[in-house]
Amino acid sequence: MMVGDNDTGGQVTIKSRRYGCNKNDFFPEESFRSWENYSRAIRDTRSRFQNRLLTRSTDNLELNEMRARSQNEMKKTLNWFDIMWFGVGSVVGAGVFVLSGQAARNDAGPAVVISYLISGLSALLSVLCYTEFAVELPVAGGSFAYLRVELGDFLAFLAAGNLLLEYILSGASVARSWTSYFATLCNHKPDDFRIHASVLAHGYNELDPIAVILSIAICIGASLSIKGSSRFNSFATLVHILVMIFILVAGLTKIDTSNFQPFAPFGVHGVLRASAMLFFAYVGFDGVSTLGEEIQNPGRDIPIGLIGSMLITITLYCLLSATLCLMQPYSTLDADAPFTIAFEAVGMSWAKYIVAFGALKGMTTVVLANIIGQARYFTHIARTHMAPPFLAVINEKTKTPVNATIIMTVANCLVAFFTSLDILANLLSIATLFIFSQVSIALLVRRYYVSGETSSSDRNKLIGFLASIILSSIGLAIVWVVSESYVGYIVMAALWFMSTLGLKLSLKQARKPKVWGIPWMPWLPSASIGINIFIMSSIDGSSYIRFLIWTAILLTYYLLVGLHASYDAAVESTKQNNAAAQMANAEAGIAPVTAPNAEETSRT
Repeated sequence: MMVGDNDTGGQVTIKSRRYGCNKNDFFPEESFRSWENYSRAIRDTRSRFQNRLLTRSTDNLELNEMRARSQNEMKKTLNWFDIMWFGVGSVVGAGVFVLSGQAARNDAGPAVVISYLISGLSALLSVLCYTEFAVELPVAGGSFAYLRVELGDFLAFLAAGNLLLEYILSGASVARSWTSYFATLCNHKPDDFRIHASVLAHGYNELDPIAVILSIAICIGASLSIKGSSRFNSFATLVHILVMIFILVAGLTKIDTSNFQPFAPFGVHGVLRASAMLFFAYVGFDGVSTLGEEIQNPGRDIPIGLIGSMLITITLYCLLSATLCLMQPYSTLDADAPFTIAFEAVGMSWAKYIVAFGALKGMTTVVLANIIGQARYFTHIARTHMAPPFLAVINEKTKTPVNATIIMTVANCLVAFFTSLDILANLLSIATLFIFSQVSIALLVRRYYVSGETSSSDRNKLIGFLASIILSSIGLAIVWVVSESYVGYIVMAALWFMSTLGLKLSLKQARKPKVWGIPWMPWLPSASIGINIFIMSSIDGSSYIRFLIWTAILLTYYLLVGLHASYDAAVESTKQNNAAAQMANAEAGIAPVTAPNAEETSRT
């Protein structure tokens, strides 16, 4: 099954062919049917860009018309239990076994427990923002759909493109880490199972076939059944948690309470610095929001699953880090394998095999959740025609996005096969935090602005308060990096507080959540914006350079391809809607009325 010649009002024409594919499977839109059409589209780039820049989607469009472009519906088989364990499985990998040692030894000491709690509560703010959106818009696009509805096509595309790269890099990194841990479990050095290719450049010459095999195996499972994938994930995650419980119980038999002295040797600044680093141990839950179309009761299951999984993760991380620091003085913790070395120090060398086994289980579920999440993300992008629409097709038999799953797995495999862990680690992106911030901003826009109802003066007030919240958050981050002046902290924090308070007192909420809403509006989303921007200041400069380069590539693709494809799809959808409206009016004996473009009914 392949996407055919055009997209008409949310319906996809499918052609069945035994072999091959043609241009129309990738570029079925009017602008790409001839060089003359494409030249005309390029000349109209400015006007089209102005149109799409301000265009905001609607809830109905994302929930109905966009989903119809996939030809088949995904199967609703998941419940709160599945979502909860998908959430835990997507977040709890091998990170806690590495980051705990680094944070405790270099930054926080035993107060790493407080650092995990702070970063966990910070991540929980983003989870709450995602939860309200996921309940209102249970679609495969996740944050891409949320941003399209509230901030517009253009920002949504740039954010989603960066997040897809982040998915690929993190998936490849975890797959290569899986090989390293597997080698350790087999009493080999981490690189022993890799193939050295001297003809390739350094950093790309340690070929990793095991990472590729792992990714392909998970791809097959994810393509065949989401329920089967969920069952495997739940089993593997429960095993991983049992391993963590063992670490806790075994470790607590070897504790020395004097190791907790001094509790915070690097002071408050060290605790906060560790919190910024440990925030990345909680990243991954955003992929769970892409399962919205496969959840039986989104209004009940999503809040329980997402929030419950984050609370479980925070509890596990705090208990594990406390046990680690009670087993061994923080100054002697190993930065790379803290739990393994800690158990060896107390005469339990055999425990390292259990730690490695638990890490393998955790990394397996992280790769699974990664591939599932990025495939559904890509599926919804393709529904808008910003990516080739054949990627939007849902397989009729498996009810999963097989095409998108395969394409994203191929990308994962290529990166994982060639690229070393050192290079992947240095490519850590700000994309995740960037999107977390945007989702929080979008939630404030959703609550305080409704097109056609909110007055111009209230809209301008909202823009002013949002700008002030963002600028004060950036100011806090700059003070943190540059001066560490308490005066600077006080001024920026006061500006953030007054901006949020002004938003609370000056504007009435234009929309209330239908089923589930984040409490303490607008304080929690505003705090989420501030924290995410603050944590961005802890990321190294090379990641910002990568972010800018990749964003420039995305912008080029958008101006040459994505803009024109999505514009044509919107125009075609409008024609179809108008034709349907005129036919309905004719049958009812009503004068014909031209329906507005569904994607242009709401503008900022």
